[in-house]
Amino acid sequence: MDNSSFYDDHKFCPECNDYVTYLISMDSSYCVTCGGVVRLFSEDDWTNFNESLKSRRPKGGRPRKNKTGEDKKTA
Repeated sequence: MDNSSFYDDHKFCPECNDYVTYLISMDSSYCVTCGGVVRLFSEDDWTNFNESLKSRRPKGGRPRKNKTGEDKKTA
């Protein structure tokens, strides 16, 4: 894993509408340019990120129980 530095790391500032460098405090991170609170992704990037995760999730779950209450076993 590459070591990131202050100059390489960016978060999205909704006030600047851009990915910017930021300062970290105990509760939030703040834009260096305008001082606004920043977040990890823009709304569009967050939606795309979540949709890409959903497509990779396995579809399934626990096997259904038969009428006697035991789990079905597959051959």
